[in-house]
Amino acid sequence: MAEKQEQPQASQNGEKAENAENPENAENAENAEEAEKPKELEVLPPFEIVTGERFPAFFFKFQFKNVEYSSGRNKTFLCYIIEIQGKEEPKTLRGYLEDEHAAAHAEDAFFNTILPTCESGLRYNVTWYVSSSPCVGCAEQITKALKKNKNLKLSIVVGRLFMWEEPDIQAALKKMKAAGCKMRIMKPQDFEYVWKNFVEQEEGEEPKAFTPWEDIQENFLYYEEKLAEVLH
Repeated sequence: MAEKQEQPQASQNGEKAENAENPENAENAENAEEAEKPKELEVLPPFEIVTGERFPAFFFKFQFKNVEYSSGRNKTFLCYIIEIQGKEEPKTLRGYLEDEHAAAHAEDAFFNTILPTCESGLRYNVTWYVSSSPCVGCAEQITKALKKNKNLKLSIVVGRLFMWEEPDIQAALKKMKAAGCKMRIMKPQDFEYVWKNFVEQEEGEEPKAFTPWEDIQENFLYYEEKLAEVLH
């Protein structure tokens, strides 16, 4: 590759002189220098937790898809069912949480906003359908909540495993299991359940049937095997 040669000093002086004679050239040179300066990164506001009863079908088809490589899936969707039994008539609560990994996570938000306390004398049976398994921080929060509240039972059904090969993730999931959390991989029937109960349907139209993607069963078996290896 040819090396870049320096221009003679006289040429540089001549260029300066030409810019001095032509103000337009000088202005263009200044604009070019400004364009070359590194621009400061825009600081985005923190992503807020979104809650509701149903979410758009587009997000389900993308975020819940149990692909092996989850590139671009930087959100967690958590659908929850809370069954409360005790002093009064049994009560069932349901809804979903949505987050982005750059900010607060849906699992953490569940315990902070949806179920901040578990009243003594009541029994809480909670089921989550989550697009991916918890990170280390969220797994530790789940473990802490289960140890603190003996009247809380939690079952987690996940579409994919998040960074399951990392030793710290594996250790956190094992601690979560030891604390009483039951976790399994979503079967095709579970995806259909989420579709029917948590995904928005077009108003005025017949509900659309769930259409499994081509490798849904194969990917379920893949993740089921990996989860068994992690929790053995």
